Amino acid sequence: MKQLVILLLAFATFSCTNAQKTEKQSFSEEALSEKLFSVDGSQTAFEDIIKNYKGKNLVIEVWASWCGDCVKAMPKVKELQTNNPDVSYLFISADKTADKWKSGIEKHQLKGDHYMMNEGMKGAFGKAIDLDWIPRYIIIDKTGKIVIYRAIETDFDKINETLKNLK
Repeated sequence: MKQLVILLLAFATFSCTNAQKTEKQSFSEEALSEKLFSVDGSQTAFEDIIKNYKGKNLVIEVWASWCGDCVKAMPKVKELQTNNPDVSYLFISADKTADKWKSGIEKHQLKGDHYMMNEGMKGAFGKAIDLDWIPRYIIIDKTGKIVIYRAIETDFDKINETLKNLK
């Protein structure tokens, strides 16, 4: 009986911890201070990147050119962009090389702003945003509040509904 209680407490604690990770209203200091590569090779702090979208609704997609699920979701992303032209789009790549990243942008004709993480999914930025799957979608409203922190390629109905409600 004692083992069952301990097991239930451990499960409840783990479940609550993971549930809290899925809903955030702002990014951690670690995420905000992390520098990302721009297409021109310069580095910019994530905080400075998202400041550019103040007063706009923003969809962030974390992706990689090698990711099959990311490529499979591209038509839905393009449809999202067509249906929501007033929304800004920021793509953050988990590619390991700039060449692969840039050729992926060109190949998939991704319209929006593009940055690449320094160390891929398992690097400092990936850890700071609790990155465990790509593609990953984050939606920020005009006030800078995160309204969806964790969505994946199967969540496009939720993403579409959220953007519709933000208009």
